[in-house]
Amino acid sequence: MSNEFRICNKCRATNVKTLVPKLKNIDANANIIIGCQNLCGIGRTKSFVILNHIPIIAKTEDELIEIIKKQISK
Repeated sequence: MSNEFRICNKCRATNVKTLVPKLKNIDANANIIIGCQNLCGIGRTKSFVILNHIPIIAKTEDELIEIIKKQISK
């Protein structure tokens, strides 16, 4: 089963242009869905990705990537 990443293209703390390539480096076969994820309160100040229906939240994009790598390697 491939991973699914859901990211928001409207939230201020998420930069789709830099986040998508990093997610592809983690899992080139993952399904990446871009659009509003209804986590606007979190997305104003923190970077987040929904990984396989589980929200992953961090203060920075780099921290987020490290958490995602740990989750996928489990």
